[in-house]
Amino acid sequence: MNRYISWFSCGATSAVATMIALNKYDDLNIVYVDTGSEHSDNKRFIKDCEKWYGQEIQVLKSPHYNDIWDVFTKHNYLAGVHGARCTLELKKKVRMEFENLETDIQIFGFDADERARAERFNQNNPLVKTEFPLIDEGLTKNDCFAVLLGAKIDLPAMYLMGYNNNNCIGCVKGQQGYWAKIRKDFPDVFERMAKEERRLNAAINKTYAGDGERKRLFLDELPEDIKPVDNRIQCGLFCPTELK
Repeated sequence: MNRYISWFSCGATSAVATMIALNKYDDLNIVYVDTGSEHSDNKRFIKDCEKWYGQEIQVLKSPHYNDIWDVFTKHNYLAGVHGARCTLELKKKVRMEFENLETDIQIFGFDADERARAERFNQNNPLVKTEFPLIDEGLTKNDCFAVLLGAKIDLPAMYLMGYNNNNCIGCVKGQQGYWAKIRKDFPDVFERMAKEERRLNAAINKTYAGDGERKRLFLDELPEDIKPVDNRIQCGLFCPTELK
């Protein structure tokens, strides 16, 4: 017998995809993986969505780590060519402990502009039985914003602050524009990550300034004239990584 799981990420697209799935499946399991490092407004968004769904959202969390900082401290690793350790420990392993590849139909909030991403996802995860309701319905992220507002649900705070995704505050996959925005909006997070970089002698960002050669750019060296703008970081339960 199949089990139906909608992975709710506190993002607009997964929220609407979940509602579509609820209209299709009476026994839907709505599951959120809490990293411990997302905006506090997510708790409000979860409650609003639970009222909308008429159903509770099951919250999963790593039993080994409190948040991204705990992962950095215990593994002395931020991110690299093989991916981000925080994604592996806080999202992937938690999901793998919960899922059953034999029985689960897993529902994701990839939108109509992410058809190629959904196809790559299926190619990279051939054992996962997937459904993408937003792609089936032709709904974009902006359409999802409209659906939520129509349901009188305020968008998560990170969207209202100008971020493209509702990820952890201070994502190690972010580049210069993103970190310039974090410096402006969350200076304490910026300073903490800058110190973590120096502790590990690992720079998140790179620069080609000067002679055009690729160089490390530590956050405490990030130029003040970098435009604060989110650069569309994607972080999810199946984000590619070779870390084990």
